[in-house]
Amino acid sequence: MRTTRALAVSAVAAAVLGAAAPTAAAWDHPSNIVALPGVIARGGELTLTVDGCSKGGSAMSPAFRDEVELSSVQGSRNESASGTAKVKDSAVPGTYDVKVDCGGTGALTRPSAFTVIGGVRGGLGGSSATGATPTDVAIGGGLVAVALIGGGAFWLRRRTESRL
Repeated sequence: MRTTRALAVSAVAAAVLGAAAPTAAAWDHPSNIVALPGVIARGGELTLTVDGCSKGGSAMSPAFRDEVELSSVQGSRNESASGTAKVKDSAVPGTYDVKVDCGGTGALTRPSAFTVIGGVRGGLGGSSATGATPTDVAIGGGLVAVALIGGGAFWLRRRTESRL
């Protein structure tokens, strides 16, 4: 009977340790890359967070101006590292991968980690052109012509009604 109990306890202990081993080994290598915001305009900044990269490392993408240095996040439950990336002003709109190297503990690539969109036009008339375009002049001229014709017709109609 004692042998059966000892075998049962040993089997349970081995199962618990066996289940915990992959979890402990997972933190030795980068396991997840998060890029926020997920959609960004050219020239913007995004934050990269990498789980399982406790000693820091570096991140690279064709859209980044420079290689990003990842620093260890103190008190992180997931042994994370974080860094800020600047997107090139000349980056072509589309999705980009991020490749992370955690200083000898492993590398990881996240496909389609973030999306770059074109520049934003803001303000009255947009920010990419100065002055009135030929289209603006044509529209404005057409509106003035319609106003003159409509006003003239109204004035002539009022003038003929008063003579009757």
